[in-house]
Amino acid sequence: MCGIAGIIKKDLSEVNITEIKLMTDRISHRGPDGEGHYINKNIALGHRRLAILDLSEAGHQPMINDDIILVFNGEIYNYIEIREELLSLGYSFNSNTDSEVIIKAYIEWGESSVNRFNGMWAFAIYDKIRNKIFASRDRFGIKPFYYSESNTNIYFGSEIKQLLPFIKEPKLNRQILYDFLYLGYHHHTNNTFFEEIKSLAAGHNLIFDLSNNTYEIEKFYSLSKSKDRYKTLEGATKAYKVCFDSSVNFRLRSDVKIGTCLSGGLDSSYVTKIASEKTNKNKKFTAITAKSTDITNDESHYAKIVSDRYNLNWKVTEPDKTDFISSLDEVIYFQEEPFGSPSIIMQYFVMKKAKEEGCIVMLDGQGGDETLLGYERYFIPYLKTIKNPFKRIAEFCKLSKNSKLTLSQLLKYYFYFSFPTIKKIRLLKKHHYILDENKAYFNNELSSKFAKSLKDLFKLQKTELTQIQLQKLLKFEDRNSMAHSIEARVPFIDHNLVECALSIPSNFKIKDGWSKYILRMCYGEDAPEDIVWRKNKFGFEAPTKKWMEDKEIYVKEILDSELLDSVIDKKKNIMELDIETIWKLFSIAKWAKAFNVRY
Repeated sequence: MCGIAGIIKKDLSEVNITEIKLMTDRISHRGPDGEGHYINKNIALGHRRLAILDLSEAGHQPMINDDIILVFNGEIYNYIEIREELLSLGYSFNSNTDSEVIIKAYIEWGESSVNRFNGMWAFAIYDKIRNKIFASRDRFGIKPFYYSESNTNIYFGSEIKQLLPFIKEPKLNRQILYDFLYLGYHHHTNNTFFEEIKSLAAGHNLIFDLSNNTYEIEKFYSLSKSKDRYKTLEGATKAYKVCFDSSVNFRLRSDVKIGTCLSGGLDSSYVTKIASEKTNKNKKFTAITAKSTDITNDESHYAKIVSDRYNLNWKVTEPDKTDFISSLDEVIYFQEEPFGSPSIIMQYFVMKKAKEEGCIVMLDGQGGDETLLGYERYFIPYLKTIKNPFKRIAEFCKLSKNSKLTLSQLLKYYFYFSFPTIKKIRLLKKHHYILDENKAYFNNELSSKFAKSLKDLFKLQKTELTQIQLQKLLKFEDRNSMAHSIEARVPFIDHNLVECALSIPSNFKIKDGWSKYILRMCYGEDAPEDIVWRKNKFGFEAPTKKWMEDKEIYVKEILDSELLDSVIDKKKNIMELDIETIWKLFSIAKWAKAFNVRY
């Protein structure tokens, strides 16, 4: 796990070492264990290293193999298997790193080598023979890759802040801002909140031809709908468990200490159970929990049940309002873009605690809900798959019994998500404080696309995995973990496991009103019932009402923001807005000030 940087001078002027070093210095938190730079006239690559595999100097980057130069961020979990195959083909290796496996795999199989990788990655290869830069980002975008282009230069890196010194005056991307305010969406396109900076989409390669200064972006991976493979719940459960075990086995490959983020929810608890069972029995497995100071959304007592059952080395962090306020500027700096909830900061403190405990790698449960139908909004397209009206009504009643939604709440949910016009009217009414001339920024196309996906389970899951939901969660996780030089790994997002989950019939994932039913079945007879049969879930949810009880502090920041002058009607009573909206506006104001964003 590391950070990368790159410069291409299209006018063929030479890169100065100070330019590429400026980029790597800005991400020293991503790689405290070493740095390196490579310059060849108008091409420069930079790297910051966080040593996870082969901690020796043999893992130093940029890694050079004759005319192939690599900078790489991430992990190729199946590097051992690929290495064995390459050895059989006559290749030799100078290290035990996955980085060297990438180079040799590229030499052997070219750009198609990425299809063999199981892992998370963002890398760039300078191929001097073919005179091109080959860059790639993993299938689900777990690792970041940003780039910016001018008439004379291209810059790329792991974080936005690396590119900002080369942009004279960072400018707001207004459409992304309004998608965030109206719909709560961000990271749903390759655009960022910065007009000049883009993100390479998940599952894509970028190939830059240095001979004519042109580049192409090509998709190498996409989710496709598969037929239901499994006819019985028992068969589906067994298959999913085998895939999950394989995913965890891969993600336990490390030469440094591994722990887990344990909220007490179904997903993180299962990750913790499997990982703790597979690690050294002579030493307790470390799990870290964020405890909320608000009893209404604190689930640390569930995490304690898991800790007691699996004999964990359980550590708890409990950030209070003072911690929250003192961390705001730092979290916004690391996140680099506005975000929709203070709960992101709870995760930040989990990673901070991990650092204190010496856990350099942390497993987390992101992706369980998106792949196994864990969100209540999945109920709508699921119910529509039941053709028999009597069976549909019966399932509707079971959902109201075994989910956290009451019958009346479920009915409201059903109508709200089934009729997009109602949703649009409510959203426009809720955001009445937005200036009238900005109403045109309501993204009807995006809103309609999401509404249409609600009619089909696979389309909804694909939308959430590749656009609306998972992408932002993975971004939050990457920044929070790397801020503390921690590598976060997400077993539920192993592409083989995702494909397995999507091939399982929906009535095995939602059954008798229980969401993620197949995961509940995977736990086995020794699992704590209070965890397996939970109806509610919070994750690391912040005590937002307590943290933001002094609303005037946040409203003042909003009213003082020059950028927000062009966005909202400050004659409206901002104090009357709900906490969620105040936070969004506050987040925008703080972000614009931190990065000097113009409008």
